[in-house]
Amino acid sequence: MSALVSVRNLTRIFDVSKPWLNRLIERLPRALLKAVHDVSFEIEEKTIYGLVGESGSGKSTIGKMIVGLLPPTDGSVEVGGVNLFTEADPARVAKTRSDIQMIFQDPYASLNPRWRVRAIIEEPVTVLGGDTGGLAERLLEQVGLSASDAGKYPHEFSGGQRQRICVARALASKPKLLVCDEPTSALDVSVQAQVLNLMSDLQEELGLTYLLISHDLTVVQHMATKVGVLYLGRLVEEAPREDLFTSPKHPYTRMLLEAAPRLDGFGRQVDPPRGEIPDPINPPSGCAFHPRCPLAVDRCKSEPPQMRDIGQTRVACHMA
Repeated sequence: MSALVSVRNLTRIFDVSKPWLNRLIERLPRALLKAVHDVSFEIEEKTIYGLVGESGSGKSTIGKMIVGLLPPTDGSVEVGGVNLFTEADPARVAKTRSDIQMIFQDPYASLNPRWRVRAIIEEPVTVLGGDTGGLAERLLEQVGLSASDAGKYPHEFSGGQRQRICVARALASKPKLLVCDEPTSALDVSVQAQVLNLMSDLQEELGLTYLLISHDLTVVQHMATKVGVLYLGRLVEEAPREDLFTSPKHPYTRMLLEAAPRLDGFGRQVDPPRGEIPDPINPPSGCAFHPRCPLAVDRCKSEPPQMRDIGQTRVACHMA
């Protein structure tokens, strides 16, 4: 199966320094935050790639670079063989961008409260000059709402219904790739299951490719084909779903799995995760996880581990 998305050595650095005059008076250096560092992975066509990690690990930043909302500092993003940031032909870039849509974390914040649902759903097609006759009504019924809802405003819906509207809008331009940034974290558990089942059904029905960004391991286990684990902007492990959840190789992945809630885990004793995520402006030397790692040795403190293959798993750990 061919790769629809190819991410190579992706890096994004933000300048979070104080204003120049403050730095001059206080004699402070520039502060650079490396949100994403040298990340590489591929997403095969018609599969679901899960990207997991704690808050601040760089998941959403990668998602925004893949859809073209944020340029990378270094590295490349190719979708369908087209580099979104270096391709010289504007028509190819525009065509590729129309094949990508994004579902955001907060369904209400991503819907214009002054627009009716019909205008919200039809907007991606209207911008491209396509035919919108009956489009909103068809898509609303496809995502489990009523065609009559097209004349309403976003505030007239519940959170789960708003997320269904966001899904309908994302499907309007017939995309190949959907980047889903924490699509259910703002919803309660019963509604989460409905939205996830809807997304799973649509993926099979329409042959879509998903990048599913989440901190919820149960969501990723339910949906993803392959999973990448991020820590402090670096990809530390990547494996097929079954391998990652049954035989994790990286200590950080094991820590995440042990801390996740389990239906059969009532009364179990679990040690809480050790330590806090280090300051991304001043990360630890060597392996960034070594201050929290139970397996760390002297080599981990001085030498950053490189990705290597262990079976079908890629892992960045000296001790794996």
